Amino acid sequence: MRLRRKPWARPELAACPFFVDDPQELRGRWASRFPRRAPVYLELGCGKGGFLAHEAACHPEVNYIAIDLKSEVLALAKRKVEAALAAAGRPADRVDNVLLMSWDIERLHLIFGEEERVDRVYVNFCNPWPKPGDYKHRLTHTRQLINYRRWMGEGAELWFKTDDDALFRDTLNQYLPQAGYRTVFVTWDLYREQLPDNVPTEHEEMFAAQGIPIKFLRARPEGREGPP
Repeated sequence: MRLRRKPWARPELAACPFFVDDPQELRGRWASRFPRRAPVYLELGCGKGGFLAHEAACHPEVNYIAIDLKSEVLALAKRKVEAALAAAGRPADRVDNVLLMSWDIERLHLIFGEEERVDRVYVNFCNPWPKPGDYKHRLTHTRQLINYRRWMGEGAELWFKTDDDALFRDTLNQYLPQAGYRTVFVTWDLYREQLPDNVPTEHEEMFAAQGIPIKFLRARPEGREGPP
């Protein structure tokens, strides 16, 4: 679905204190942009920010970095984060555990240095790129997963959700093993599992309402096991 252009989006993001206008300037020192040291969770493709807003409001003890390519969706994410934190009694003008940025996820190495560490990577309902010639652009493709593990510390996990059977099957059976990850949880029907701490995204709610099973997995880079 194409998002309609929003002329107000770029000016509003430019004035937002938790929007990073030039991510390359922070390469190697992302932790310095947060007021306190805390686990860092990275959401790749945050979309309109419903998931991010809920998590940031419920978990002030975690620092969140969220990336998407289009300013229109990031502006909506910005508003949702402010609203969720305000509803939780945290002033919207002092959002201190979220950073938003517009960036091409395939070029993360240009904004994250080798010394950066994240404790969790979220990939929620990314583009499935169904044509074989486009597989390399999948956010869970082997080459992408190898990139992510460069910044994943001990016990860090990848959390992946999708509605797409082929993408999930390829990720589970090919990409994760090839990139040196061990799967620690898998379900082909998340809602049948009825996990009490599941936080749905906007896409998840839409697909679930259509009766499409939601696929979900958690995986860790081998050799960085941490607690179960």
